[in-house]
Amino acid sequence: MLNKRRNRVGVVVGSVFTAGILVATAWVILNRQYVLDQFVVWSYQPTSSIALINERSGFSDTGTFYFYASQPELQTSEQFNTNCIRQEIASAILGCYTNQLIYIYDVPDAQLEGVEEVTAAHEMLHAAWERMSESERTKLSSMLDAVYSNTNDPKLTERMAYYERTQPGERHNELHSILATEFRNLNSDLESHYAKYFNDRSKVVALYESYQSIFIALKQQADTASAELSTLKTSIDTKTNQYNSEAASISNAAVDLKNSADSVDRTSQSAVNTYNAKRQSLLNRIDALDLLRNTINSDTETYNTNVAAYNKLVVSSNNLNKSLDSTLAPVPSI
Repeated sequence: MLNKRRNRVGVVVGSVFTAGILVATAWVILNRQYVLDQFVVWSYQPTSSIALINERSGFSDTGTFYFYASQPELQTSEQFNTNCIRQEIASAILGCYTNQLIYIYDVPDAQLEGVEEVTAAHEMLHAAWERMSESERTKLSSMLDAVYSNTNDPKLTERMAYYERTQPGERHNELHSILATEFRNLNSDLESHYAKYFNDRSKVVALYESYQSIFIALKQQADTASAELSTLKTSIDTKTNQYNSEAASISNAAVDLKNSADSVDRTSQSAVNTYNAKRQSLLNRIDALDLLRNTINSDTETYNTNVAAYNKLVVSSNNLNKSLDSTLAPVPSI
């Protein structure tokens, strides 16, 4: 009888163990992506640059998990252009999420500090989006649309049109990344959602605002300079037309005065005074014309100086934009 009891215990223990294996197996199957991600994170060793990007981006543990699960790489232009293919020639890209991997362009211009962190956060959220259930995406899409409809941001509208052309069906995926990394004030529902991925979302938004402010400042300076140049050129053109008209009139008046000199009755003080008055008036007009010419010359010098300053602003702006375009980076010498 004792042996039979032991056998029953053995059967019970064996059944429990088997059930545990089945439950664990089922869990692994249902959470296959998480298990794969966990193995990747355990084996992934971030470079010091990637670790700093992770720290500066304000990621939560979950955000860091998805970031490292995507094995992010900070790449030179040559490497980046191989892994991230742009969709439109005129539209540079700074990062991409492809085959569950994140690639970030190592922007060379130190003025644009923060662009890599913002790019990293944008791409990390693509990884998060891919791992959401369909019901989660559907619920989130409604929230994203509600915020987007109230932004009234022409640049965002233009970007969404670009994504519609180049990545049809990815509207909400892109909007999910853009709103989180570039817009400071969102509603409480979205803030609660993004809090899963960021301990402090304001960090990445502040970085975005910082480097964007450089472009905004340059554009404002260029717009102001352009308007001033336009106003000055109009003034110069008006004064030049006035000068030419007055010069022609003075020339005709001088000929008339010269021709009338011989006919002046020099015995008549009144006639002599009239002639002299006309002559003095003509001399005054010539003096005024000289002053106008000097003003035009001075305004022209100012205009040329301002054109040079404006061109520098344009060059600075173009160089900044070029630094964001990996296809325009210098080819390394061999």
